[in-house]
Amino acid sequence: MINVGGSQLSLHDFSEIVFKEKGVVLNASAIEKVEENHRFLQNFSSNKLIYGINTGFGPMAQYKVSEENLLQLQYNLIRSHASGGGKILSPVLVKAIMVARLNSLMQAYSGIHTEAVEILTALINKNITPCIYEHGGVGASGDLVQLAHLALVLIGEGEVMFEGKLYPTKEIFDRLAVKPLSIHIREGLAILNGTSAMTGIGMVNIIQAKKLLEWSVMMTAMVNEIVEAFDDHYSLELNIVKPHKGQNKIAAMLREILAESHMIRDRSEHLYNPDNLNQEVFLDKVQEYYSIRCVTQVLGPVYDSISNAEIVVTDELNSVNDNPVIDHKNKNIFHGGNFHGDYVSLEMDKLKIAITKLSMLSERQLNYLLNNKLNQKFPPFVNLGVLGFNFGMQGMQFTATSTVAENQTLSFPMYVHSIPNNNDNQDIVSMGCNAALMTKRVIDNTFEVLAIQMMTVVQAVDYLECVDRLSPQTKEVYHQIRHIFPKFVEDMPKYKDLEKIKTFFEESDLVVSSGAKVKPNNNGVVPS
Repeated sequence: MINVGGSQLSLHDFSEIVFKEKGVVLNASAIEKVEENHRFLQNFSSNKLIYGINTGFGPMAQYKVSEENLLQLQYNLIRSHASGGGKILSPVLVKAIMVARLNSLMQAYSGIHTEAVEILTALINKNITPCIYEHGGVGASGDLVQLAHLALVLIGEGEVMFEGKLYPTKEIFDRLAVKPLSIHIREGLAILNGTSAMTGIGMVNIIQAKKLLEWSVMMTAMVNEIVEAFDDHYSLELNIVKPHKGQNKIAAMLREILAESHMIRDRSEHLYNPDNLNQEVFLDKVQEYYSIRCVTQVLGPVYDSISNAEIVVTDELNSVNDNPVIDHKNKNIFHGGNFHGDYVSLEMDKLKIAITKLSMLSERQLNYLLNNKLNQKFPPFVNLGVLGFNFGMQGMQFTATSTVAENQTLSFPMYVHSIPNNNDNQDIVSMGCNAALMTKRVIDNTFEVLAIQMMTVVQAVDYLECVDRLSPQTKEVYHQIRHIFPKFVEDMPKYKDLEKIKTFFEESDLVVSSGAKVKPNNNGVVPS
């Protein structure tokens, strides 16, 4: 069980809950603070005009709400803003959103009754995920529309996904004895008025982006092997004189993976041979193409971008991000804009740009392997059949190229794309949820591109018949991929193979940086 409320949630904690289905338990001392905070609000709000308790919302705050309508006001807010469109978010993303909202409410600055965090915990632990829609959030005042659909389920309305099927919320609540949330004072506004949708999706994006980076480094290592590259471009000596953390981390990962390879060449043993001075045209290429030689410089900034995004979005995960802030310690209520999602929006834009560049690197390495005029090593399209009669990986290249092109277009930033709305009350907004969802699309696309590259790499390994010369880590990856994608010579449809490898990449835990091997996927399956 993961303790929520006692200390800050880390990316690892978050991943354990969302992907490994670890249960959530509410910290006892934090629950006491939530109760104390709620009691303070009840006492403080009597005979005072407080936004969102006895006033309307947004530009309607100038209108006072009568005493007898205070609780109904919260229900009205939830129901009116449950107005999302587009596709229903996947259960993984919705669970991520619920964890993010729970963690924020457990900071005990939202004035909510403990029922709110208790029912959120129950839904997380029972894998009941509200139907939340893609479209609707502008990222200030928080993710109002997405979180309204969460709140709608908490009060027992709307629909949920449970065990892969869509049900009316009431049916599942009745079946599993879940008691709907009752409004006590401001639970509607407290649940809606925050950044938890963009934050939850953003955390999932960071987890998956880390996997993409490690798979990209692994395949780069395999490409270096099969083209018999020189070792100095990822050497400590070359990279240390440019002291970027990411560049040197990528170089160290490559050195670790390739340490026992029998295919990588030492430049001093080849090009520095005095016999080469007698040649007018060198048989060996003096330097590799940039997609091979400049990987530490290309993936280094990607590493740094992911690391910074983790810091920023984890801070947001552990923040109080609704409005107003109910401060029982200082006996006051503070109005402001902690619901504004600029921090997450900017990091998601930076992350999707970085991952798009990663996909571009993958596409260029793929093109190098497929173009025999460039590599002068493999048959066109790494075709293991009859040239002109069979087609090898030719068809798959189109998919990779078009998918990378889509990534490039999706990389236009949302952070600078504000449209005022809400009668101009929200005159500058973050579009953070849009940014997070577009980043997720780029990440999903990139898993697809890397899967196509991997299909090509293992075909190239078989063409060279060099499995026994690979490093231990790359050899293990080769065998695992070949278990789900056998060698092919004759032309057959490849779309199902593509989906298998993409899913394997998404679900595997590949930890190159610690020397660990590919671990079981979420289903506990380790290809042999």
